[in-house]
This record gives sequence, C-alpha cells and structure tokens, in this order.
Amino acid sequence: MKEGPNIAGIAALIGDPARANMLQALMTGVALTASELAQEAGVTPQTSSFHLSRLAEAGLVSLRKQGRHKYYSLADSDVAALLEAMSGIAMRTGMTRVRTGPKEPALRKARVCYNHLAGEYGVQAYDSLLARDFLVEDGEQLHLTGDGRSFLTELGVVLPEKETKRRPLCKSCLDWSARRSHLAGIAGTSLLSFFLDQGWAKRVEGSRIIEFSRDGDSRFHAIFSL
Repeated sequence: MKEGPNIAGIAALIGDPARANMLQALMTGVALTASELAQEAGVTPQTSSFHLSRLAEAGLVSLRKQGRHKYYSLADSDVAALLEAMSGIAMRTGMTRVRTGPKEPALRKARVCYNHLAGEYGVQAYDSLLARDFLVEDGEQLHLTGDGRSFLTELGVVLPEKETKRRPLCKSCLDWSARRSHLAGIAGTSLLSFFLDQGWAKRVEGSRIIEFSRDGDSRFHAIFSL
C-alpha cells in the first residue's frame, strides 16, 4: 500500500464537474448558499447539498451558519492557490471551456483570486514591486523588504506589524491566464482592498472581474509602472 497524502482522493473530489463549478464560483471570495451554488453547478439543491457535504468533509470548503441560512466559502487561501494552479495547467494543456464568452478578456485583464488581485494587473503589480526590490524571491519564499513596506504604507495600504505562520505577509500565486506570479498573502489582500476603497476599481457583481475606472487605471499604471 502506498503511503503519504491521498492526492487521488482530492483530485476526484475536485474533478467532478458540478463540484469544480462550485469551487470556481467560490473563487470570488464571496460566501454563497447551497441554492446559489446549485445554480452555478446546474444541479438541484439536494444534489448541491450532497456535493458541499463531501467538499466540507475534505476540508476544501468551510460552512458558516447565519440564522436559517448556511453560507459556504473556500476553506483557505491554499485551496484557492490549488484551484488557480489547476486552471493554469488546464489552459496550458488546452482544456478550456467550449465558449470563452465576452467576459474572457476582462477576466484576463483583472480579476479577484479569492482575496487578492490576479490577471494582467496582478502580474504587473508583482513585477513592478519585484523590479524595485520591494519584493524579494528567496527560493519558494517571498519577502517584503523594508523599502517595500514603506512604499506600500506611504501609498495608503494598511499592513500588520507581524505576519503569522498560517497567513504570511507575502506569497506568490501562479496566475492561470498569465502563467506567471501575482501577489497573494496579507499584502495582496490589503493591496486589492486599497484599490477598491480608493474607488480606483470595483468588483463586477456575479463575476470575478475587477473593473478599473479610467482614473484608477491611470493611477495604477503610474504607480506600478514597468
């Protein structure tokens, strides 16, 4: 008998089309009900509850009760990173949806990846911080330098004094469309919150798309130039 993690079990759970659609819907970072996820997956509410129970037991989603309602979300950023990486592999190997649709270019440009900015804009921000030595890659580790912290703080991005082992300050996440890294971790979440709070960008309802205003677009490119 083979030993170690059972990746086949996790792969089988994610590999079911209905469950895969539910998990992708939760990549917006917004908690959804079983009924809402049933619509995303194209299944009945009863079937949706069965799938969500399986995902919860495996630790892929978490459940929060509020009154009579139950809300589901991804268990943590590690699950989101796994889904993003799998999406990148699917793109690379040609396993794409039959119809891309009109939202495809906007998703590639800027979108939310669980709780941080992804797409071309996410990659550009990452590359810009890296080029100015505000971020430093050390093997698989990513660090925010003192100058990087000062830069983001002066910009208005709120950062904690200390990071935790469970949630690091900086983490690279492989972007499925650009197939390069964008910034995750607390800094990535705080940076996206800054863009939204400043009114530079907004989330498109019912989608992962992040839409920058004309002024926000201009400010973004001025600050994160390459």
